[in-house]
Amino acid sequence: MKKSGAEILWECLVREGVEVVFGYPGGANMPIYDAMLNYPVHHVLVRHEQGAAHMADGYARASGKVGVAMATSGPGATNLVTGIATAMMDSSPVVFITGQVAAHLIGGDAFQETDVTGITIPITKHNYLVTRADEIAEIVAEAFYIARSGRPGPVLIDICKNAQIEQTEFVYPEEVKLPGYQPVSHAPKESLECAVKLIEKAQRPIVLCGHGVLIAGAEEALMQFAVKTQTPVASTLLGLGAFPASHPLSLGMMGMHGEVHTNLAIQNSDLILAFGMRFDDRVTGNLKTYAPKAKKIHVEIDPSEVHKNVAADVPLVGDLMMVLTDLIPMVDECDHDEWLEQINEWKTEAEARSIMNWPSDDKLYVPHLISDIWKATGGGAIITTDVGQHQMWTAQYYALDKPNRWITSGGAGTMGFGLPSAIGAWFANKDQEIWAIAGDGGFQMTQAELTTAVQEGANVKVAIMNNNFLGMVRQWQEFFFEKRYSAVNMLTPDFVKVAEAHRVPARLVTRREEVDEAIEWARKTQGPVVIEFRVEREDGVYPMVPTGASLDQMIQRPLRVEQ
Repeated sequence: MKKSGAEILWECLVREGVEVVFGYPGGANMPIYDAMLNYPVHHVLVRHEQGAAHMADGYARASGKVGVAMATSGPGATNLVTGIATAMMDSSPVVFITGQVAAHLIGGDAFQETDVTGITIPITKHNYLVTRADEIAEIVAEAFYIARSGRPGPVLIDICKNAQIEQTEFVYPEEVKLPGYQPVSHAPKESLECAVKLIEKAQRPIVLCGHGVLIAGAEEALMQFAVKTQTPVASTLLGLGAFPASHPLSLGMMGMHGEVHTNLAIQNSDLILAFGMRFDDRVTGNLKTYAPKAKKIHVEIDPSEVHKNVAADVPLVGDLMMVLTDLIPMVDECDHDEWLEQINEWKTEAEARSIMNWPSDDKLYVPHLISDIWKATGGGAIITTDVGQHQMWTAQYYALDKPNRWITSGGAGTMGFGLPSAIGAWFANKDQEIWAIAGDGGFQMTQAELTTAVQEGANVKVAIMNNNFLGMVRQWQEFFFEKRYSAVNMLTPDFVKVAEAHRVPARLVTRREEVDEAIEWARKTQGPVVIEFRVEREDGVYPMVPTGASLDQMIQRPLRVEQ
């Protein structure tokens, strides 16, 4: 029996297990939306296509499934671009489906024609332009396979309007065969043996736990390796939660705003075991002085990342779960007591400067608020963030013991990510408590999605940390531009009234004594809720590694001078 291209698309999505799609209709994808009514897929009507991209991304990260976002041609497609780049940088499996003008109009500058495949070549794992209905089934099957396999990432399918309307026989491929795309599973035995020799010789080893640990589902394998070899574990921003923060071997976050003792451990280590991470600049600081005494073992599924920024003494290209499964039986039990004691000494010295030891003086410091939310939720909520100071403070002070509860924009650093990604995460985990931690700048970029949350009944709690500044930019200007504040003072709307205009209950908190009750009110209120916290305006994120500096050249929080 023949079906239209639009019907075939939905048949394929159903067979791929898609239950929810985030999108926005328009002229070039109207046949797709018409056919949608006949299929058991829930559609979420967003208020901006960027919101659809971030929701699909948040859904993918929270569920482990492939997210799906849709848009029409022209501005609809280009409004997805920021979200596509975000998914690409953070290895998030999302299939983006855009409408396109009819094939015979391509190249003629037709109404709302945009070369979205050309635009997105650098920010997709792969993309397709579909001009005939009989191409759709095979391409959709390939797209989902590519998005979820190997190192996951976004795939875009641009479907011409004539292909959506044309009738053809529907045959879904039983298997996907891509001879040029064969992700590697196991590392060579010879390479594993070389790695074992370095591990046995090391006196000051450290594991760098990246997002790849979570993607591979290798949390338990990492625990086994760390305990067996008594190797401390540091985490990248996106690796947080893969190794329990409360474990004695956990060092917390590394890098530009990482823990002091963690960065010192990296710089003084003699062996780095990089598990599913890519040595980006926020992690390494100055590459010329990065971990100068350490050999490097790099376990990574994407061969293009090996030797890219940091040369590996032993590269282990393969699926992290399989590589660790092969490696663990080959290593002997050992201890590194002196090394762990040294790290604990550094930790004790750094804790004397911690803001958590400061009295609040009825002032609202973001680290204190993050800790309050952590205590109230028992550390078990799914947390999403925008990007900036509040993101770093949340990474530092919302201690994660469980995986896949931390959703943030790492590589792209996308402001506006917090609220829509939280809505997407809710669709993946409707029984979980979900908090979106936002800054006043980032929240304003996607605040229209509050109405999407209301329309869908998304039980998402939004905490806005309002300092009336673009906080991280202001901090850089304070540290490195002699406090010459330029374009960072931000007049904000009344966020309580904004939320209420979207039919969302909201509260303003300005005093320390109001915090706990407001958090509990939000937790008990069903549906979306907003709390605006008026926080200290010129507090800074510490420690901070300046651009071009070594990891051990950190700016630390000044010791508090009692008034």
